[in-house]
Amino acid sequence: MEREQDLYPPIKALLERQGYTVKGEVGAADIVAVREGGDPVIVELKLRFSLALFHQAITRLKVTDQVYIGVCKPKGKTARRALKDNLALCRRLGIGLITVRADGAVEVQCDPGPYAPRKNKVKAARLLREFDRLEGDPNAGGATRHGIVTAYRQDALRCAAHLAENGETKGAEVAHATGVSAATRLMRENHYGWFEKVEKGIYALTEAGREGLKHWAYSWDQPD
Repeated sequence: MEREQDLYPPIKALLERQGYTVKGEVGAADIVAVREGGDPVIVELKLRFSLALFHQAITRLKVTDQVYIGVCKPKGKTARRALKDNLALCRRLGIGLITVRADGAVEVQCDPGPYAPRKNKVKAARLLREFDRLEGDPNAGGATRHGIVTAYRQDALRCAAHLAENGETKGAEVAHATGVSAATRLMRENHYGWFEKVEKGIYALTEAGREGLKHWAYSWDQPD
C-alpha cells in the first residue's frame, strides 16, 4: 500500500461488518464509526508507526475512549519486533491497534482499554543483582550498548590484571586474590578471548587480554 487512503476501504469494511456506520475525514479524525447505543469509534491512519500517530490518537481520547490506530502490517524480523513493541505501547496508552496486510486482510491486534502489565520479578531481581555487582558508576546513562562496562566485564578485568602482574596462575588463586569467586569458570569460558589454559586449572593472559586492560583502564575500579 502506497497511500493512507488505501487503508480506509478494508478498515471501513471491518467496522461495517460489526454494525457501524462509517465515514472518513470527519472533523480532524481519519475515520469515525457510529453504532446506536455506543460511543463513537475513531481510527487514525498512517502507513507506518510514528510518534505523530500516537500523539494524534492520544488527542482523540479527549473525544472517546474507543480510539484505534491503523497501519500497514510491517514485514520482516525487525519489523515484527517493532510491531510487538508498538503493540505494547498501544496497550499502555489504552489505544487499539489495527493492521492491514498487503493483500488487504485486516487484523485487530488489540482493542482500546485499561492495561496493567504484571511486573516481572525475575527481571527485577536480575537488574538489582547487576546493580549490586557493578563497582562504581563506569557507564554514562544513555550510552550505546556497545562498550558498556558490565559486572561480568569488571570481573574479567580483575582476573586479567592479576595474570598480567603474576603470570600463569591457578584459577583458585586468582579467585582468592581478586575476590571473583567464579574466576576459574570465567577464564575457562573466555568470553572475550583474554585467557588461555596453560594446563589443568592454570591460566595465562593472552595478547588480547593485555589490549583489553589498556582499553578499559579507566572504566573499572580495582578493589582496595
